[in-house]
Amino acid sequence: MPYTVREIFHSLQGEGVQAGRPAVFLRFSGCNLWSGREEDRAAAACRFCDTDFVGGEKYPDAQALAGAVRNVGGATRTVVVTGGEPGLQLDAALVAALHGLGFEVAVETNGTVDLPPGIDWVCVSPKAGTTLKVTRGDELKLVFPQAGAAPETFEHLDFTHFLVQPMDGPERDANTRAAIAHCLTRPRWRLSLQTHKIVGIP
Repeated sequence: MPYTVREIFHSLQGEGVQAGRPAVFLRFSGCNLWSGREEDRAAAACRFCDTDFVGGEKYPDAQALAGAVRNVGGATRTVVVTGGEPGLQLDAALVAALHGLGFEVAVETNGTVDLPPGIDWVCVSPKAGTTLKVTRGDELKLVFPQAGAAPETFEHLDFTHFLVQPMDGPERDANTRAAIAHCLTRPRWRLSLQTHKIVGIP
């Protein structure tokens, strides 16, 4: 199947359990919770997204896209598939093509779309008011605080790591303090910071 990709770039993982790890980021275009256009933000299911996932380049098949990832990454053999919502395009053929080139495949998803088998690391970032289809994985990373998405409502799910990440924006400092307080009172949760923004890398 053809794929539409917003960007492919080489950087360090900026947040979550694997922060600091070199990776190739494969950002798909499109999302099922927001069009990506500012005029639609007020009506979106996710109103705080800070990512540009509109438009992009077409790749005709999995082999072509996997080859593009290899060309960007040099010696790095971890790829983080993200978006937008990567589950709208990520399929078994692409996972197999990336594995065939020696890549470990990670995904960062809102969890509302089924994922193909074989992914090596699954990170779900739930959004308030949505229904999760992906209820197990390696890390659940909750942007915090979100009205209608209290952390304790996710604790029964089958994830190895649970993280709260302060929501960016004008209230970021207050949100960070609240996230720290949450982790101190509920030690199952860990703090995730967007270190790529702090150090100024993509």
